[in-house]
Amino acid sequence: MTHRHKKNDKKRHLVATLTKPPKHIVVEIENAPDKPRRFVFVLLDQFTLLCFAAAVESLRIANRMAGKELYSWALAGEGGDTVSCSAGASFHLDLDLEELNRDDTIMICGGIDVQHATTKRVLSWLRREARKGLVIGGLCTAAYTLAKAGLLDGKRATIHWENQDSFTEEFTEVELTKSVFIVDKNRITTAGGTASIDLMLKIIADDHGEELANAVADQLIYSSIRTDQDTQRLSVPTRIGVRHPKLSQVIQMMEQNLEDPISPSILASDVGMSTRQLERLFRRYLNRSPKRYYMELRLQKARNLLMQTDMSVINVALACGFTSPSHFSKCYRAHYDTTPYRERGSHAARLSV
Repeated sequence: MTHRHKKNDKKRHLVATLTKPPKHIVVEIENAPDKPRRFVFVLLDQFTLLCFAAAVESLRIANRMAGKELYSWALAGEGGDTVSCSAGASFHLDLDLEELNRDDTIMICGGIDVQHATTKRVLSWLRREARKGLVIGGLCTAAYTLAKAGLLDGKRATIHWENQDSFTEEFTEVELTKSVFIVDKNRITTAGGTASIDLMLKIIADDHGEELANAVADQLIYSSIRTDQDTQRLSVPTRIGVRHPKLSQVIQMMEQNLEDPISPSILASDVGMSTRQLERLFRRYLNRSPKRYYMELRLQKARNLLMQTDMSVINVALACGFTSPSHFSKCYRAHYDTTPYRERGSHAARLSV
């Protein structure tokens, strides 16, 4: 045998070793299906790479751990050529938006500026495929796409926390939750990021048992599997870096009452403090007054609504607790160094490039 042949054999052996798991960790699957369950990942323009990769890798590892092809997948998108993710990488697509099989599972992968990527053709195709009864999911911000197509009316759903305010304003027929993922009959939504792993582990467990799902989690070094009962955001103490129960309670009350702000005196009274004590608490831990902190929360929501919806500036102001448009504009400019109108205009200009 020549040196070159030996080298090629070594390479083939290395590939086989990396592809096939050791025999002692292969999970035996009873009643394996005759053909793999196919997922069609529809990649919207500027989709988030992490949520897509996490989903596909979970399926790939499930096949590897089972020692057989339980799942297959194809990449689809408008035009059927290439599409770019928000990180700049381009992907070659397998399919255009074409007719699928009734047993296919559709996963729409969204990302930044999902409103712009949700085209009329995407919506028409989704509605047509939904009439067949297909299971349809939305990863990351793609719950917006499903809701825009009318596929989430009367159903529970979730979306990335950054898009929750705008989603709630636009889709009143959807019961929005803060869960990491939601499965409501044949509609699936996730909050994005690593929530795709949690969703896929549930699907794998439902299809082929907990043992396989746990084996996939081990391969992913994913030691804390979340369910649809887990919320997507960190707790208030973790987010602000302060573990003070009364401060956390007040901030939580603020976040839940942005449209109808509560006065500092009532907030203080509700947690058993005086207004002066509350002022000192905020100054000590957050270096700002309760009023200022509350204002920043409301302005942050306003910016999300301006960037993610077509709501008028006046309606955005009202949704964030500002009864006077001029006062809203003044506060917005002081905080973001631009007016609400210019903010929306510059965002629209970026999308048209």
